[in-house]
Amino acid sequence: MKSDRYKKGWEKLKEVDGSAGEKVIESLKDIAPEFADILVESFGDFYSRKNLDLKSREIATIAALTVMGNAAPQLKVHIHAGLNVGCTKEEIVEVIMQMAAYGGFPCALNGLFAAKEVFNEN
Repeated sequence: MKSDRYKKGWEKLKEVDGSAGEKVIESLKDIAPEFADILVESFGDFYSRKNLDLKSREIATIAALTVMGNAAPQLKVHIHAGLNVGCTKEEIVEVIMQMAAYGGFPCALNGLFAAKEVFNEN
């Protein structure tokens, strides 16, 4: 039986990330099911907060993952999520391009290539 916190997180994950988020959780079940539960609960904790809307949260997440430069799979999930919560392709591209000033051109290029893959899937 899953906790109420888990249920809230799962519903928020489906709302924001759709099937991309569900696939991430499913892929953890055979290696780290407890981590999957923690991830779902934490997702719900952060994404249910009131001070930012979902679109703003995804813009921040896309920016952060772009600058990290080593999180392409997670970046793709959050680009999908950004589209799910109302970001336009143009806004996503602009956010990623802006990150060249903070993470360098290689990070921005990798982010743009990730976005291109996601956009082509849709």
